[in-house]
Amino acid sequence: MQKIVIVGGGAGGLELATQLGHKWGKKGKAEIHLVDANHTHLWKPLLHEVATGALDSGIDELNYQAHGKKHGFHFHIGKMKDLNREKKTIELAAIFDEDEEILPQRELEYGQLVIALGSVTNDFGTKGAAEHCYFLDARQQAETFHQKLLNQFIKANGSNNPEELSIAIVGAGATGVELSAELYNTTETLASYDMSQFNTDKLKVSLIEAGPQILPALPKRISNAAKRELEKLGVNVLTETMITEITEEGFITKNGDVIKAKLKVWAAGVKAPDFLANIAGLETNRVNQLAVKASLQTTLDDDIFAIGDCAFLLQANGKSVPPRAQAAHQQASHLLKVLAALHAGKPAPDFIYRDKGSLVSLSRYSTVGSLMGNLSKGSMMIEGRLARIVYVSLYRMHQIALHGYKHTLLLSLVGHINKVIRPRLKLH
Repeated sequence: MQKIVIVGGGAGGLELATQLGHKWGKKGKAEIHLVDANHTHLWKPLLHEVATGALDSGIDELNYQAHGKKHGFHFHIGKMKDLNREKKTIELAAIFDEDEEILPQRELEYGQLVIALGSVTNDFGTKGAAEHCYFLDARQQAETFHQKLLNQFIKANGSNNPEELSIAIVGAGATGVELSAELYNTTETLASYDMSQFNTDKLKVSLIEAGPQILPALPKRISNAAKRELEKLGVNVLTETMITEITEEGFITKNGDVIKAKLKVWAAGVKAPDFLANIAGLETNRVNQLAVKASLQTTLDDDIFAIGDCAFLLQANGKSVPPRAQAAHQQASHLLKVLAALHAGKPAPDFIYRDKGSLVSLSRYSTVGSLMGNLSKGSMMIEGRLARIVYVSLYRMHQIALHGYKHTLLLSLVGHINKVIRPRLKLH
């Protein structure tokens, strides 16, 4: 029986495992296996909300083991560390609980392998970034930042002379922009929870971008609209500002200026995990992405596929497929067709990325972005309530791919109930 192993339970990997489990796993046509280093899945675009407490990850997370049981695939917890193409095995690192070994180093055989490991923050080797900055690549990192943020608020509120809370964020892509806005929502909400000594006047957020505009992947008119909204909140938006070093005091710019900050976040640039660089002789680029053909097969091994942020696919227009959740979703859906064609002995269809536009949430204050495709010729700028509805629908589409329409409707209902019966902010 064909054995398909998917490494990485992010947006693309989990959607693919779920759909393959339904199509082949439950019917005994193939063994579907999902590998991830964590027990649970959380949609990565929501991590900035976990970091600020706007989202309780314990409510929105999905357990891989239970989901696999329901949807026809097997789950293995573990972190991939190596690949043997001759033996067609992947190596999983040992798992420890403090000093106790829970699971030894293991090998897992595959017939076809799908690598969907996503991306991690790229600090470009900037001095002091790893030591002094928070990264928001995973739930644990977001929760660590959340605890530190709460402690800083409590400290400031308990002081007779409330100190300013300064937060600086490097990288004005979607994560940096959305985090900046959410921090003001958090401050206003905490002030209503008997932390009245601390308000948004004491919050100092700096958003630092090396390029000429924030949200560089979006049209300038949308970037300008987002910048106006952030500045209205009080965010100090700094463009064309290159950071060369990070110290405990703050960020040092190329000009020698110091941007002081008690909390420092690095959200500039992404790369695939370092261990993927030239793994097992496969072709990779300078940010460790696996080079793939239009069939999503790696260029040097037709039994190994890559999708999502860790895949490098050059399109006909000379541009690579961008590292976005919508790209991972489209590739997961396309890979279903590719695998079906290959199993039937037919040629694999080519993947064509269709940009649906991008939306950026500025917390409850606004949402801005553009829609592309069937709704308009070229792109159409939207903002406000309509943009917010479309933004929320993107997450609902991900849930539908995992659970179906009925289950997603129930999850949406539970979400609305929780807004009534639970605090507006996670306070612990």
